[in-house]
Amino acid sequence: MEYVYAALLLDAAGKEVTEKSLLEVVKAAGISPDEARAKAIVTSLKDVNIKEVIKNAQAAPVAAAPSAAPAQGAAGAKPKEEKKEEKKSEEEAAGGLASLFG
Repeated sequence: MEYVYAALLLDAAGKEVTEKSLLEVVKAAGISPDEARAKAIVTSLKDVNIKEVIKNAQAAPVAAAPSAAPAQGAAGAKPKEEKKEEKKSEEEAAGGLASLFG
């Protein structure tokens, strides 16, 4: 995740996101550099306009946070339904992250 943050930081600073620049940012943050991760991020972000992705993500509606769980009913069905909804929300959120990588 730190490599994604480094890429976002470089883009925000108007710098080119390259393996070398990612490794420099990560190293400056005190994290052991990993050339394979840097290469994977650079490859994933090839032809991706980070500013456009962020702009579109900000315009997308945000899923509502799950409400507090009500008391368990006699049949105990309510908590199971809420867990399914929570899992779906997590899956939707993960899908949104995938859009960062094209």
